[in-house]
Amino acid sequence: MQVVYDYLRELFLNAQMHPRIAIYLAALGTFLILSLISLILFFPLRKLLIKIVERFTIHTETLWDDVLFEHKVFHAVAHLIPAVFIYASAGFGSEDLVSLPEIIQGIAKIYITYAVVLSLIRFLDASQDIYNTYPFAIERPIKGYLQLIKIFIYSIAAIILVSILVNQDPGRLFAGLGAMAAVLMFVFKDPILGFVASIQLAANKMVKPGDWITVPKFAVDGTVVDISLTTVKVQNWDKTITSLPTYSLVSESVTNWIGMQESGGRRIQRSVFIDMAGIRFCDQKFVDRISSLPVIRSFMEQKKEMNPNFPEWKEKMGTQPTNLSLFRAYVEAFLWVNPGTHNEMTLIVRYLQSTERGLPLEYIVFCKEQQSDKFESIQAEIVDHLLAIIPEFDLRIFQNPSGSDFRFLIQNQ
Repeated sequence: MQVVYDYLRELFLNAQMHPRIAIYLAALGTFLILSLISLILFFPLRKLLIKIVERFTIHTETLWDDVLFEHKVFHAVAHLIPAVFIYASAGFGSEDLVSLPEIIQGIAKIYITYAVVLSLIRFLDASQDIYNTYPFAIERPIKGYLQLIKIFIYSIAAIILVSILVNQDPGRLFAGLGAMAAVLMFVFKDPILGFVASIQLAANKMVKPGDWITVPKFAVDGTVVDISLTTVKVQNWDKTITSLPTYSLVSESVTNWIGMQESGGRRIQRSVFIDMAGIRFCDQKFVDRISSLPVIRSFMEQKKEMNPNFPEWKEKMGTQPTNLSLFRAYVEAFLWVNPGTHNEMTLIVRYLQSTERGLPLEYIVFCKEQQSDKFESIQAEIVDHLLAIIPEFDLRIFQNPSGSDFRFLIQNQ
């Protein structure tokens, strides 16, 4: 470009122009020619480079090069061709215009910085897609880490651009950041906390996209849709989207239902409050009647098939059973034979501490269905059956008296 500049300068001087005007016009003309050559070199070389890369990616079996091409990483790298050419050709006119090479080189540096940042950002986006193809990516998402790297890249690029504009060494600007550490900590508080939380979430396998979580403080109950550096998006069961800080998954109480989902069962835990005034011993006739109920017969048939030495129902009840003990055994048998419950998982029927509301009979069983609508249907079926069958045992459900109870007493006085 120095030869072009000298030629144009001599041409303008020979045209009897003022020397200063001739120098400026020569510099402007050389810069325009430089820009034109850069564009001519850029588009053909860029097109040729993309064609070569595209053919290479088609004929390879690996996935990563296809993903890089889809994210136009090589398109961004092609911008370095004109940028480097402009930077290398910026030495013209230094004997007449001392600052001209520095200005052109500064423009080239800004262009190079833009091309490098664009290439790195697209490369990180492609890396995210490549990483998501691996099976362990669901349990260890890296989106938060990549976002932190992007922030770091943008910060470095901003410092470099400022150093170019003010014509200062970038090292001095980096040294000055030490005094701004407190301000930066305040500005980037959420990204820093989110980054630390992301490490803990990934290392301890606490939460990942697709998990069902509940966070009582934020009234969150739904499926994790996305985990980023600063925000976690959860789709609640009413189809609303709740966004909460990433670090809240570490600092707050969070229930993750993934263990329940992976186990294949969902717990049902309910209590029936028995009126203790109706508890009594049963005679043999009462025991025979209860033993003939379909649930008891089905329960005994299944138990006998599994273990021929399983004791008979009446032997299991003892010599003087109560109607409450018969009902407890019946509840256990009903939960066992119910096709919607897991017999291989925990099944407990127990008495809790009696209160002024009666004697709580609690049952704990695991349902085979985890989907909420089917789960609630099976749970309601169990409640309906137990409330309907309890009069067969001469027992009553305890409930606080209502207005209709008082009206009945008044009418019968």
